[in-house]
Amino acid sequence: MTERVIGVIGGSGVYEIDGLEGAKWVEVNSPFGTPSDAILTGRLSGVSMAFLPRHGRGHVHSPTTVPYRANIDALKRLGVTDLISVSACGSFREDLAPGDFVLVDQFIDRTFARDKSFFGTGLVAHVSVAHPTCADLSAKLAKAASASSARLHQGGTYLAMEGPQFSTLAESLMYRNEWKADVIGMTNMPEAKLAREAEMCYAPIAMITDYDSWHADHGAVDITEIIKTLTGNAENARKTIAALPALLGPERAPCPCGCDRALDHAIMTAPDKRDPDMVAKLDAIAGRVL
Repeated sequence: MTERVIGVIGGSGVYEIDGLEGAKWVEVNSPFGTPSDAILTGRLSGVSMAFLPRHGRGHVHSPTTVPYRANIDALKRLGVTDLISVSACGSFREDLAPGDFVLVDQFIDRTFARDKSFFGTGLVAHVSVAHPTCADLSAKLAKAASASSARLHQGGTYLAMEGPQFSTLAESLMYRNEWKADVIGMTNMPEAKLAREAEMCYAPIAMITDYDSWHADHGAVDITEIIKTLTGNAENARKTIAALPALLGPERAPCPCGCDRALDHAIMTAPDKRDPDMVAKLDAIAGRVL
């Protein structure tokens, strides 16, 4: 058993966690750059927690400029073992309505302007993301979500687009009709891939704000309507997060899904060929296997 530290990355509308004991904002240095913001740390129901606003307080980062690697590395340095991602998204399904929550379990990654791995030339690694979220953590998150008034859907495919613009009608129809995606957002990739490389359990909550642009009765995405829906979504997200520590507990057994052992056979570069600078840079992310 090891100590559990729950990490929460808050998306649009979720900029803090209420009720943390010993709450303080801490600056964490990362060799991958400056994280989106300081990280709020403390304890909730006896469990250590760390909260990071993905876009920074005041929403200063666009989906493309979010420093995803620095964020995950900083949370890893704080000992985070279980990572909850909260983000706003659009819906491609009539039955996935604004205000609903979806516990996403698959992704289609259409982003193209972001660093997607901690590894590279000098230290090559390949991790599996066939199942990019942690089924065990997602199941517990589903129980925690019952504390909120949001209607919950378990499972779904998240189309990650680059942004910052919303989809064209043609794109929206393709993602819905041809690719069979369920929701669309801009921030869960490469976050999920990096969390897997960091050997964290990762479970995302997609908070639906709109129907993208495919729905004939709703028309184009209206940012004022999105912000209105975000307010209710954020309150339900806070209730869900508040209920999670009591369900998970302060101690953690090895992940039954193997998330915490993702690097066991992933490093490809021979020990004598590894770039020492990269090895040093990856002390938090891959120190267990390096």
